[in-house]
Amino acid sequence: MTTATADTTAEASVSATTLTLAAGINRGLRQAMADNEKVLILGEDVAELGGVFRITDGLHEEFGGQRVMNTPLAESGIIGTAVGLCARGFRPVVEMQFDAFSYTAYDQIVNQVAKQHYRTGGHLRIPMVIRIPFGGGIGSPEHHSESPEAAFAQHAGLRVMAPSDAHSAYWGIQEAITRDDPVIFLEPKRRYWMKGEVDLDPAAAPTGDRAVIARPGTDVTLVTYGPLVHTALEAAETAAEEGTSVEVVDLRSVSPLDLGPVVDSVQRTGRVVVAHEAPVFLGLGGELAARIQEQAFYHLHAPVLRVGAPHGPYPPARLEHHYIPDADRMLDGIDRVLDC
Repeated sequence: MTTATADTTAEASVSATTLTLAAGINRGLRQAMADNEKVLILGEDVAELGGVFRITDGLHEEFGGQRVMNTPLAESGIIGTAVGLCARGFRPVVEMQFDAFSYTAYDQIVNQVAKQHYRTGGHLRIPMVIRIPFGGGIGSPEHHSESPEAAFAQHAGLRVMAPSDAHSAYWGIQEAITRDDPVIFLEPKRRYWMKGEVDLDPAAAPTGDRAVIARPGTDVTLVTYGPLVHTALEAAETAAEEGTSVEVVDLRSVSPLDLGPVVDSVQRTGRVVVAHEAPVFLGLGGELAARIQEQAFYHLHAPVLRVGAPHGPYPPARLEHHYIPDADRMLDGIDRVLDC
C-alpha cells in the first residue's frame, strides 16, 4: 500500500510543472508543431527574435525557417497569406504583435477567415489560429492595450478563446490548433509572467470552450475571463475576509459562451456581477447580463451588474490604473448587488 501511494505521488509530480503563462503558450506551440508538421507560425519578428513578448522563442531554431517565418509589417497581408495556407492543407498560427494591430486585418478576418467555410458550402475549412496579446496593464499606450473580444465574437464562424493561467494557456493553444474552425486566441499580456502549475497529463487537459468555477462561493457570482480572473480571485479573497462568499466563474471562451456553469452558479447565489477590461458600453457584459436574465430570471434577487472600463479611448500609461477595473471596483459591484 505504501509503495503504491509513493508511486502515485511520483507520477503526479512528473506530470506537473510550474510555468509562466507565456512559457505555457510557448510549450504548447512546441508540442503542437511536434505533433503535426502542417502547423506553421508566421508573424512580425516571430522567428529569430521570438516575438515581441518572446512567446515563440526557440521555435525557429528547433523547427526551421520553413515553419517559423517572419512577415512584413502588414497584418492584412499576414492573414491573407494564412488563408491561402489553409487552402493548401496547412494549419497556420498567426501572431498579431498587439491587440489593436489586428484592426488593420479586420476586413480579412471577418470577411474571409470567418466566412469561407460557410461561403463554400463546407468544402473549405480555415484551421487558423490568430494569437492576439490583449488588454492593458503593462504601461503601453493606446493601440497596444485594447480589448477587442466583442468585435470578433459578434461574427459567426470565429471561435474566441481567452485563457487566464498557464494551465489553460498550455492546453488551450494546442486545442485551438487542432480545431478546423478559425480561432482568435486572446492572450492576457499583463499575465504573461504570472506563474502557475501546469498538469502535462493529457487526462488533465481542460476543454477550452467550457467555463469553470475558479473559486466556489455562496453569496455572489462573479463572472469574468482572461486577465481579470486573477483580479476577481483577489477580490473574492478580500470579500471573504469581510464575510461575503464570492463564487468566481472563469469563462475561458468568449465565443461560444458556455453559460451552463454561470446559470448553475446564479441559481445558487441569486446575485451576479460580470467584469471585463473592455468598456461596459456594448461590451460582453451586456450579452451575459441578457442571457442570465433570460435563463435564470426567477432566481435573481438583484439586477445583473457590470464592471468594466469607461467608454473612452485607452489612456496614457500613467492613467491606466484608473481605466482598468481593479479588485476595489469589483468589490464595489459586489457591495452594490448585495444592497439591492
